[in-house]
Amino acid sequence: MNTPFSFTHYPPKNEQANKQYPALFLLHGMGSNEQDLLQLIDDYPAHIFAIRGPIAHGDGFAFFAIGEEEQPVRAIFDKVIIAFSQFVEQALQHYTIDPMQVYVIGFNQGAALALTCPFVLGNQVTAVAALSGFLPKFVQEDYVKKDISQVAYFISHGIYDYIYPLKEAQEATVFLEACDASVTLMTYEDGHGVTAQNREDLNRFITQIMA
Repeated sequence: MNTPFSFTHYPPKNEQANKQYPALFLLHGMGSNEQDLLQLIDDYPAHIFAIRGPIAHGDGFAFFAIGEEEQPVRAIFDKVIIAFSQFVEQALQHYTIDPMQVYVIGFNQGAALALTCPFVLGNQVTAVAALSGFLPKFVQEDYVKKDISQVAYFISHGIYDYIYPLKEAQEATVFLEACDASVTLMTYEDGHGVTAQNREDLNRFITQIMA
């Protein structure tokens, strides 16, 4: 694949020839790495792509830089979301992926990208899970909106999250519902993190959509 991202691909266990499988694309948060979200998902019979942000940040990596008002630097964000969308499209061509089973899961910065990607790929995305993230204001205001009426969103957030306050999740939910997407918003007695219940709810969401 021709991509600027470093990534690790985990094929389905006991993969059978001539059979298509779901695909999960995992996008980590600022300062982390591509292995971070693997601990959050169950062992699915699926292609799993753990993707590393292209920018070195502390001991880990980031997908974009943060500018004014805690919003992404748009020039960088736009390039990264296009590159990620191309990554998904190339993966669909190179691997035995069921095109009706495309899942994007992100935390923090990865959640911002996950929430945004259907506005580039439209209903090519089956479902999005955004944990402790936000939908950039310029995406809401300026992006050309593709049809996302078939996309299912799972948004989770800690009510004590002071990095990205709960209102970010609430505002994203209102906006996505106005775009005719199906949105499940879950809140937890937590800060900027993922509780055991959050993990359980995430995997229940994925399992139900896969079924």
